[in-house]
Amino acid sequence: MKKEYVVRSIDAAPDGAPYVIVSLSSVKDLKEGTQNPPSPFGSPKVMGFTNMNDMMKDLNKMLSGIGGGIGGMQGGVTQLKLEMHEYKEMGLSVGDKVFLELSKAETLGV
Repeated sequence: MKKEYVVRSIDAAPDGAPYVIVSLSSVKDLKEGTQNPPSPFGSPKVMGFTNMNDMMKDLNKMLSGIGGGIGGMQGGVTQLKLEMHEYKEMGLSVGDKVFLELSKAETLGV
């Protein structure tokens, strides 16, 4: 099976290890996303806070509206962990089209 993706983001390893996390989105998902879907938060509003407790309550509501994803990450994102030499060798950048090919290993005998 072969699928086409677009590089969505490239992030350093959270633990400082010598690898990067490459996030990919399906080309199909990106084309469907160009129809300007409604915001999960409704129309844009400016929130006023009178104290920290109100701010935290509203922040929790906003984050739960994302669907549990922090930072606005939506479903359908594929992430790959690449070692630094693999990343440099491929020369990936955000917006590049890439293909992933999956195949099942053939087992002989046993």
